[in-house]
Amino acid sequence: MSKLTKKDVEHVASLAKLSISDKELEKYLKQLDEVVNYIGELNEVDTKNTEPTSQTTGLENVFRSDELKSQQGSTQEEVLSGTEKSYNGYFKVEAILTERTDK
Repeated sequence: MSKLTKKDVEHVASLAKLSISDKELEKYLKQLDEVVNYIGELNEVDTKNTEPTSQTTGLENVFRSDELKSQQGSTQEEVLSGTEKSYNGYFKVEAILTERTDK
C-alpha cells in the first residue's frame, strides 16, 4: 500500500478549507494512512465469482398506475368562482415578497 505524505494531508485539508498546525498534520497523517491501508485490504478479497448488486433484500417498489378520475377534481371555473380577483386563470393575490422596511 502506498504511504501518504504530509503534502497529501495538506492537500486534503486545503480542499476542506481547514488550516491545521504541524502537530495536527502529524496526527492526521497517521490516522488517514491507517484508513487508507484498511480500505486497501479490500483489494485482497477474491470477488471473481461475486455478482454485482445494488441491493440485497429483494424488495421492490410497488406503484399504482396514474389514472385521471374526473369526479375527484374541480374545473378551473369552479375553483375561481370563489374569488373576485383572478388573472389569466390564476388567483390574484397581494405580493408577499417585498422590500424590507425594518432596516
